[in-house]
Amino acid sequence: MSQRSDLRRRRVRLESEWSRWVPRMKAAGSKPVGVEALRNDVTESWMRSLSSVDPARDSAPVSDGGAVHHRWDGSPLRRPVDGLAGELRGIAEDAGFVTAVTDASGTILWTCGGPTMRRRAERVNFAPGGRWDEQAMGTNALSLALRTGRPASVFSAEHLVTALHGWVCYCAPVHGPDGRILGVLDMSTTWDRSNPLAMATVRTLVATIESRLRTELPRQARPHPEHTGPVSLTCLGSEQARRDGVPLALRPRQVEILTLLALEPDGFSPERLREALYGDRAVTASTFKAEISHLRRALDGGIATRRYALTVPVSCDAAEVLRALAQGDTETALRLYRGPLLPRSEAPGIEEWRTHLEVSVREAVMASDSPEHALRYGERAPYDTEVHEHALRLLDARDPRRALAAGRLATALRD
Repeated sequence: MSQRSDLRRRRVRLESEWSRWVPRMKAAGSKPVGVEALRNDVTESWMRSLSSVDPARDSAPVSDGGAVHHRWDGSPLRRPVDGLAGELRGIAEDAGFVTAVTDASGTILWTCGGPTMRRRAERVNFAPGGRWDEQAMGTNALSLALRTGRPASVFSAEHLVTALHGWVCYCAPVHGPDGRILGVLDMSTTWDRSNPLAMATVRTLVATIESRLRTELPRQARPHPEHTGPVSLTCLGSEQARRDGVPLALRPRQVEILTLLALEPDGFSPERLREALYGDRAVTASTFKAEISHLRRALDGGIATRRYALTVPVSCDAAEVLRALAQGDTETALRLYRGPLLPRSEAPGIEEWRTHLEVSVREAVMASDSPEHALRYGERAPYDTEVHEHALRLLDARDPRRALAAGRLATALRD
């Protein structure tokens, strides 16, 4: 209780100092005398940031999502972070943090954490694609660590942007074997969970990543006899997983697991994944673990242990459909949507995702003003009268395709 009271007093004091000095700095364009009560690195960062950042902004600017995905795939930090993914997720969830990894520009490439903290973080775009360099988001731990090359923490109103005054962030830069900063590792949480041990944790994790970078480099330089390319998963209308063009020998249950992990990058607790696969069916723990072990071997160890999540890149047609829909690209979503998700599967988790995909694609078609979208979807949904009626509304009276849509509607109404 005493610690929380101390934190509250510190926050109140910083809020007061922020209200006193930031407006003056913004008006004067220079650092006024008498700011000694605050950390020098913070006030200097305020001054640099005010030329490009409005303290009232509500979230970080966002880079292109697709480009961020490719940047993470090609990042030298990807493999060492993937190797620590289980530990990073466990620490973040147990301690109530959200953890992020950026590139050298300050753009977030990867995050993990519990659902509550993730939602809070996403409100300020503390998520993949969010830009957290000083020019984009002002004073914060990530921008300070990138600028100084040293660990940094920023508490409450030390942040320039007021939307971040409810946060505390602990961050350390990750250096490559040649000394260059490759990015930063950040652990953030609400101000009332501030804990000095968090910085020690960040330093330890960064030291582990840097150690793995040093040993990874020579290993990557050697030819590898095994398949090392990304896994390609087809699960719409059919089911097959390939690596370097070679089919993986997976049983249907393992394809279900791979599909669920591809659709939920944050992963599953063992209990939740088991429920998503079997529902209320009585299945022994050894049977469940055997399926996971077989899939892990097929992926050369590409599944985290503590929390089941993929640690290797997997391209999944269902995930690409969802990504296209999120970007408003109905054309791409329809091109990729070749049928229901794993149509033979009766796993509860797959059935839930199957329904979600079907409803999402249909809603995008019904919201589209393109008759081609309605006609293409209507071919796969012959009994959906509303889709055929939608196509007829969109088609010009002289368009010969009206006959096709009218015929489909008549068939659907008759059946």
